[in-house]
Amino acid sequence: MTSFAYTEKALELQQRFDTTALAAAELQVIVHSSLSPADRAFIGAAEMFWLASVDPEGSPTVSFKGGAKGFVRMPDDTTLLFPCFDGNGMFFSMGNIASTSHVGLLFMDFVTPSRLRVQGDAHLTDDPAIVGLWPGAQLAVKVDITALITNCPRYIPRMQRLEGSRYVPDTATGEQPIPGWKRIDAIQEVLPKRDQDKADLVGGLITMEEWGEMVAKGDPLA
Repeated sequence: MTSFAYTEKALELQQRFDTTALAAAELQVIVHSSLSPADRAFIGAAEMFWLASVDPEGSPTVSFKGGAKGFVRMPDDTTLLFPCFDGNGMFFSMGNIASTSHVGLLFMDFVTPSRLRVQGDAHLTDDPAIVGLWPGAQLAVKVDITALITNCPRYIPRMQRLEGSRYVPDTATGEQPIPGWKRIDAIQEVLPKRDQDKADLVGGLITMEEWGEMVAKGDPLA
């Protein structure tokens, strides 16, 4: 039985727009607490999702998480596992998870289109048996699912997939190319030691302005 419930303000808005009965029915129809076969197939094919988290003061943030198809694992019908790969070093979302544990995940397929929302309590783990599922991962996140919400595809733009990200770690070795922003001259002294001097291997240093131009042009090396 899902623990999902409407807040007082949500109930007020339902009453205002005459959706009280509809919203109550949807709790029985589209909100569920464990992964269905369709949910498993959808998540298992995903190369990305959006992760919402909150800090101890309730301030939210949303981050994009990507990986190879099937990078989100489902060891059972009420648990998700996903990796924390090398990022910008801020650990914003991971810090929120360590502080409050409350998360929301949005899986989206722009081709079909379709979407699935997941709410849960998340925890960081350094367990080698879990982190080792993704070569190249720094740590992993375990999400205990509290609710899944199947949403209709209305308003989702239909788009065609071109290719996956070249920066997703190799699923066998964990190796990945250095991203363009780690070549920016102004940040070389503050990069982790493991990343210093790597720019020389991929064309040398660039300026912040040059990197910005790469991003604006859609350069895959940005």
